[in-house]
Amino acid sequence: MDDRRMRLGESPNRAIFLAWLGLCAVLLLVAGQNILAVRFPGPDDSLRLAQVRDLLAGQGWYDLHQYRMTPPEGTLMHWSRLVDVPIAALILLFSQFMEMPQAERATMIVLPLLILLPTTFAVGRLTWRLFDRQTAIYACLALLLLPLVPMQFQPLRIDHHGWQIFTVAFGAWAMSWRSAPRGGAAAGLAMAFGLMISLEVIFLAAAFGLIFALRWMRDHRARWWLVAYLQTLALGLAVAFALTRGLPDLAAHCDVISPPHLGFFLIVALGSGMLAVAPRMPRLPLVLALGSFALLGLGFLGWSAPQCLAPPFAGLDPLVRDYWYLNVSEGRPLWNRSVSDIIPALVQPLFALGVTLYLAGRSHDWLRGWLFEYALLLAIAFCGGVMTYRSMAFAGVLAALPMGWFIGQMFKRWRAYPSLLPKLGLALLLFAVFLPGGLVTMAMKLAPDRPSQGAVRLGDSRCELHSQAQLLKKLPPAILFTPLDIGPAVLAQTRHSVVASAHHRAEQAMHDVIFSFTSPPALARQYVDAYKADYVVLCADVVETRNFSIGGGEGALMSRLLADDPPDWLAPVDIGGPDELKVWRVIRSQGPGPGALSTHAGSPCLGTQAHCTKG
Repeated sequence: MDDRRMRLGESPNRAIFLAWLGLCAVLLLVAGQNILAVRFPGPDDSLRLAQVRDLLAGQGWYDLHQYRMTPPEGTLMHWSRLVDVPIAALILLFSQFMEMPQAERATMIVLPLLILLPTTFAVGRLTWRLFDRQTAIYACLALLLLPLVPMQFQPLRIDHHGWQIFTVAFGAWAMSWRSAPRGGAAAGLAMAFGLMISLEVIFLAAAFGLIFALRWMRDHRARWWLVAYLQTLALGLAVAFALTRGLPDLAAHCDVISPPHLGFFLIVALGSGMLAVAPRMPRLPLVLALGSFALLGLGFLGWSAPQCLAPPFAGLDPLVRDYWYLNVSEGRPLWNRSVSDIIPALVQPLFALGVTLYLAGRSHDWLRGWLFEYALLLAIAFCGGVMTYRSMAFAGVLAALPMGWFIGQMFKRWRAYPSLLPKLGLALLLFAVFLPGGLVTMAMKLAPDRPSQGAVRLGDSRCELHSQAQLLKKLPPAILFTPLDIGPAVLAQTRHSVVASAHHRAEQAMHDVIFSFTSPPALARQYVDAYKADYVVLCADVVETRNFSIGGGEGALMSRLLADDPPDWLAPVDIGGPDELKVWRVIRSQGPGPGALSTHAGSPCLGTQAHCTKG
């Protein structure tokens, strides 16, 4: 393996661009039906569009409330304007020569592919530096077959995940640059951008810091990698916070970067800078000194926001945890997924890690050390993906480099073998490595059929909310009392409001919705009236609806509704949609008004149900 960083007169940019065009063609083809139906990949994409529409309609830049969720106060969202800006900009651009609905659709198709472009370039340029142009092409094309990466760049996927995959890829590329100040600063800027979007990349931000600290341990002259990284990270976070949140929101939030987090990064950055200009230390005192500043930063975080030292959802309401959080499988550990998801997520990153360690073992000098660093980065990303399945995409994008090299080696062997049998063996090996899910699917088809669960995911529901939600526009603008999962579609497709959605910032309203659907109708009515809901809407064939029915029992409101036996305070409304999309008008009572039920987390529950978690 040659040192391609010193090579002159050759550029891989055109080849990488052509590889990106190939990726786009495949993603457009695979997502064709979703594009035609405007079927969002997930509820967060729907709500993101609703948020951008509010911004374009004049909602304040620093005002991140979703006022149609838990009206009239609304719900303060934890999402970043950094993601909203490119969406809004493209919509405004396209609206100059097409109608607004078409401009939105064009944006939702184009933007994920545009985010894929710099991601592909980061992967391709990094691979080219270490290998050659052909291997760089293979690595770029491998992105299409690695865990969770293609789904986060598919058309209509406008939420933040693609941006964060890009920041990880860019940080890994910057880690290979020759200049410590430039490379460290570039990686710090990437992680600052990623962290301001979401704290999901926090373990990778720590991984880059660990790698740069190890460089310092090996060579005192390499200390500027860590210093440039931490100081740019702290400065970037401070600037991004001022630009996107600013003075209107200085509260100590634990689910986004807030002032306590800024204090932590500032302390660590200042500490590394002080140690860098101090007289050179032996390794052990240096480790202790760096660790002391890290502990000092954690101490500040614990003093200013002790709740942020706990796991993100540690204090979640038990009812919300059981009925919502534990069913959001993409945010849960890998072992909560199906076998068809677990096998590819384990096989591919671990195989890529093995290839990286093999390459490191056969390399020399700087390249040997760098590849071991890359293996450490990939291993940390893999561990993060095991703990949070959605984060396996970070391991996927890092796996592209060793997988690209492996593809190149297999093709060389393919051409070298004169007979057909070894070539078939190589083809089967490539299939097993890059499409392990296909083998699992074939094995599952051969296994005995398992009984149907009787319910489907929201995207597979006959409600078809991506299109049928338009039927709800027949109703006058109203507050809808709905299960959590259909809330984002209602907000994106109509002008109605919802009591709660599948987003944890509305935790109390989420609790009240779940409690109502799993309670007897008489008790549920008090909550429906308290939120001034005008209609009750649900999809009868989805998993969430089934869970509410099972959890509440035969006498629960949800069970009554699914049995077409609504209480007398609900009147059926025919909006002309499929039978699974059910709507009832609330016949208003003269009972307690909206102030009758407390809506803070410590409020007592009404009734005596065993699942009442507030008393």
